[in-house]
Amino acid sequence: MRHVVPAARLALGALFAATGLGGFLGLLPLVPPHAFQVILMESGWMTVVKAIELVAGVLLLSNRFVPLSLALLLPGVVSIALYHLLLDPAFLWIVPVVVGLEGFLLWSYRGSFRAVFARDARPGA
Repeated sequence: MRHVVPAARLALGALFAATGLGGFLGLLPLVPPHAFQVILMESGWMTVVKAIELVAGVLLLSNRFVPLSLALLLPGVVSIALYHLLLDPAFLWIVPVVVGLEGFLLWSYRGSFRAVFARDARPGA
């Protein structure tokens, strides 16, 4: 288990750093975009998404702020899963990979997220 968590962290970091960078370099999408993707790209939404993916991916690769990186990537992972499940099943195989890596790492770093689930949280505490 000593090597599994770093391997998963590096795999997820490499995946998101590469897709984030690919988005900025114009290398994505690899196939003709779905109508929904066109709307997101033309609105500038995907620029923000790719920036978050790139930053979080680099942080995962550098082993810095890993819980923050996982929290930043979680909405994107959910969006990727829903997009491929509901709109574009061509790359459906990526869903268990991305969700599995994210879920495994969230579980591995669960101690960092304990305060998020505090029932009686108070400001400044």
